[in-house]
Amino acid sequence: MHIGVIGATGTIGSRVVDEALQRGHRVQAFSRDASGVTDRRENLRWVSVDVLDATSITAVLPGLDVLISCFQPGNAAKDFDDTVRRSIADPTAYATAAQNLLKALETHPRTRLIVVGGAGSLEIAPGVVRADHGELVHASLDELGLPRQYAAAVRGHREALNVLRVSNRLWTYFSPAEQIAPGERTGRFRIGTDQPVRDADGVSRISAEDAAVALVDEAELPRFVQRRFTVGY
Repeated sequence: MHIGVIGATGTIGSRVVDEALQRGHRVQAFSRDASGVTDRRENLRWVSVDVLDATSITAVLPGLDVLISCFQPGNAAKDFDDTVRRSIADPTAYATAAQNLLKALETHPRTRLIVVGGAGSLEIAPGVVRADHGELVHASLDELGLPRQYAAAVRGHREALNVLRVSNRLWTYFSPAEQIAPGERTGRFRIGTDQPVRDADGVSRISAEDAAVALVDEAELPRFVQRRFTVGY
C-alpha cells in the first residue's frame, strides 16, 4: 500500500510514518519544507506540501491509496508553545485544511483520506459535545495546562469535522484520546466512535505510538469510512 502522511515530522505523523514503514508500506512523507530532512529510509520519500493550498495537495496525490493528514499550524514536536500560539491565532486553519484536502480529492476520488483531529468534538454524554460548552472546554484546558484561549482551536477542530461530514469523499476522522503523548507502543487499546474511551480510572488516554497503530490499522482495513472514530486504553 502507498500511504501519504501530512505533518510527517510531528508527534503523531512521525509515528505514523514509522508504523507504516515497519509494516512494509511505501510512504510519502509530507512537510511544509522537506528540503532539510535527512531521513532516507527505504520505501520513504519526503515531499514539501502546503496543506492550505489545494493545488499543492493535488500535485502529490497520484499513486496514493490513503492520505493521512496530521496537520497542525506549527510543529508541536519541535515547539509546542509555537503550535499553541498559531492555533489560537487562526483557529479556522483546520477547516481550511479540510476544505483543501477535499478539493484536491475531487481529481482522485478513490484515494482515501484520514484526518487526525481533536478530542473536543467527542460527546461527553449522549448529544453533548464538549466543544459546544465553554466552561467544560476551559476545565479540560486547565487540567492539561493549556491557555483558555485554546478553546478557539478546539472549536476549529470541530468545524473541520463538520466540513468532512457534508462531503461524499472517502474520508475518516480520527479523534485521539483526551490525553495523548509520546509513550509505549502496546498495540492494545479499545476503539470507540463518538464518545471518549476511558480506562478503569475514567481517564481518556493513548500514547502517540498506539494512535499511530490505530491509524495504520484503519488505512489497511477501513472500518470508518465517512465516520469518526477514537481510541483509548
